[in-house]
Amino acid sequence: MVKTKPFDENASRYEDWFERNTFAFKSELQAIREQMPEKSNNGIEIGVGSGRFAAPLGIKIGIDPSKTMREIAQKRGIEVIAGIAESLPFGDSQLDFALMITTLCFVDDIAASFQEAYRVLKPGGILIIGFIERESPIGRLYQQHKNESLFYQIATFYTVDEVVSNLKKVGFKHFNFTQTLFHNLAEIRDIEPIRVGYGEGSFVVIRAIK
Repeated sequence: MVKTKPFDENASRYEDWFERNTFAFKSELQAIREQMPEKSNNGIEIGVGSGRFAAPLGIKIGIDPSKTMREIAQKRGIEVIAGIAESLPFGDSQLDFALMITTLCFVDDIAASFQEAYRVLKPGGILIIGFIERESPIGRLYQQHKNESLFYQIATFYTVDEVVSNLKKVGFKHFNFTQTLFHNLAEIRDIEPIRVGYGEGSFVVIRAIK
């Protein structure tokens, strides 16, 4: 079942998170930017939400099932198509890259989502995934207070190993990792460092190649 209700009904609270946690957001954005392809406009963000990441990253097309989120993203200059990660509205081997940023925990079927991303990417295409690692400090905190959150009560969190295992099953290879958010959100007072690898930072970015 597509999990859009919290986003459709609480868009202002969703947007408010980025305002209250501006340094965490900018840290995540920088970690993603370091994994982006240098020269390509032929890409999409899957689960684009309100366009918070797509707009500053220069991504022009997004996919999202939430009508409210799509309307906000459109105001940020994103062309947004109604759709879900498990059934992308693109033909085979069309795109140079695809992003899934804080989207993975909300998909119904992680395997189908990765299979679809693999299908629409060209050979050598790049999939970039940004997510809160389940066993990280922030990941553990989110899970402890899961039932208190409008958004994360419907989420399923994953470890890096689980994500990589599912990526490998559909054929992705040549993995690259960056991480950030080395403090809990309430303690972040500046942009956090970006480090190679994973296992320390709560926000992990995985770059995988078709």
